[in-house]
Amino acid sequence: MYQYRRFNNKNGFFQKFGNLDYILLSCLLILGCVSLATMYSTDGGEVLFHTRSHFIKFVVFFSMMLVISFINIKFWFSLGYLSYAVILGMLIWTINFGITASGSKRWIDLYFLNIQPSELMKIFIILCLAKYFHRMKAQHVNSFYSLCFSLIIIFVPMSLVIIQPDLGTSLLIAISGIVVLWFAGLNHKYFFYSCLLSIISLPIIISFLKPYQKLRVLTFLNPDRDPLGAGYQIIQSKIAVGSGGFTGKGFLKGTQSYLEFLPEKHTDFIFTLFSEEFGFIGSVLLLLIYSIIIYRVIRIGALSRSYFAKLFCYSFGTSIFIYVVINMSMVLGLLPIVGSPLPIMSYGGSSMLATMIGFGIVMSAKTHSQQSIA
Repeated sequence: MYQYRRFNNKNGFFQKFGNLDYILLSCLLILGCVSLATMYSTDGGEVLFHTRSHFIKFVVFFSMMLVISFINIKFWFSLGYLSYAVILGMLIWTINFGITASGSKRWIDLYFLNIQPSELMKIFIILCLAKYFHRMKAQHVNSFYSLCFSLIIIFVPMSLVIIQPDLGTSLLIAISGIVVLWFAGLNHKYFFYSCLLSIISLPIIISFLKPYQKLRVLTFLNPDRDPLGAGYQIIQSKIAVGSGGFTGKGFLKGTQSYLEFLPEKHTDFIFTLFSEEFGFIGSVLLLLIYSIIIYRVIRIGALSRSYFAKLFCYSFGTSIFIYVVINMSMVLGLLPIVGSPLPIMSYGGSSMLATMIGFGIVMSAKTHSQQSIA
């Protein structure tokens, strides 16, 4: 009997291993290699701090994603509310005891890693709302109670992140939550009225922005008003992207980057350096990798028996799409600079940790695609 059970466990493990989405895994590995090569370029063609740190984080978090993949999707369902509450507590802790940098309190010192809870909230708010709507009947989704409860779940962490202050990440948290409401079946008229109300109240919202946030909006509208100050970053970014041309200047040959015209090139503006060195062709290939990743995530959701898994995969895949669009639009001057990292490509442990947890839960949905949650 013991031998039979042990054989069954082994058989179950190998079955789960065979159920992994290897196309998605391959694309994530390719994207990780591209990000490491680009980070190597930001360090001037040497293995310096950013390259070493990015490599270690990618290896550790990718391995962690594989471990998460074998955990039953029911575990993540049961963790939905608790994980949200824990990250909410971390946000409150950050406001009171967090690390202050550049006038903002966004990080908690864990000694081995400075973690940014707001990045984790972008994933766990999806997990929480996916659990909330899992058992809900279609006619109850649009009830006043459900709508109010969902908005509280979204606006509480959003408010805590705004206090830090970090308006860009707070908007991304709100988008992650709103995406779940969309897929849960909330009446589209609410989205239309919300957009209309936001446009009408835009002048009032701008009046409450901090001076540096107002400056970002004005710089977006006219970068040339302060070409050596607030507009410098976006002007240099557009010059770098444009100078890459069709085929790019070549690996380690980006002049805007190497001559230090482009600040912060390893974080939110990593796509600028990549585009300068690999040009239009390289940028299209990078977009293709992201497209395949998003498609595979959506497909895993479509094949899952669990409505919770469907909601999470659809919402997470759409959120990744939105993060990519916002980052690339930002560095091309199509949107104001909001501090949105490019998933996996940009330097930053918290962002990569959150992204890999998200992909781990997606892969868990794939390895347990026949599991239904009552």
